[in-house]
Amino acid sequence: MGSQFPGGVDRRSKSSEKLEALVSARTETLTLLAELAGQQPFHADQSMERSLRKFCETLIDYTASAHFQLYRYLADNNERRTAVLAIADELYPRIVETTDLILRFNDKYESMSLDNSVEFLAHDLSSLGECIADRIQCEDQVISAMGGRATH
Repeated sequence: MGSQFPGGVDRRSKSSEKLEALVSARTETLTLLAELAGQQPFHADQSMERSLRKFCETLIDYTASAHFQLYRYLADNNERRTAVLAIADELYPRIVETTDLILRFNDKYESMSLDNSVEFLAHDLSSLGECIADRIQCEDQVISAMGGRATH
């Protein structure tokens, strides 16, 4: 029988819910990234700025979801399996690096007018895509160690 949280909620069930929320946020981010990249060549117009702002919001939601749904769960001693904690500890520095890159992208494009940065957007999206791919690999290793489904 699985360990129980107060109120009788199975710990494994709770972790599964958190992983599903993370994968859902990640899927939405990847979908919007693909839609945004598909708008090339980029033009500094209101439609593009709206698309970019929506993407930035979703990107930050995904980044926060990874933190709260996965690493916060582990850090709060909700995970007791040594192997899971070891792989999470090993990969956490890479996750932090990707978070820093994601935040820099967001800071650059969240509130800036595209008039000043549209020429860099294709390159920045490409770099961001590589960053997200690296992050997903790390997340999937942790998810796999937890016994969840690693999908994207």
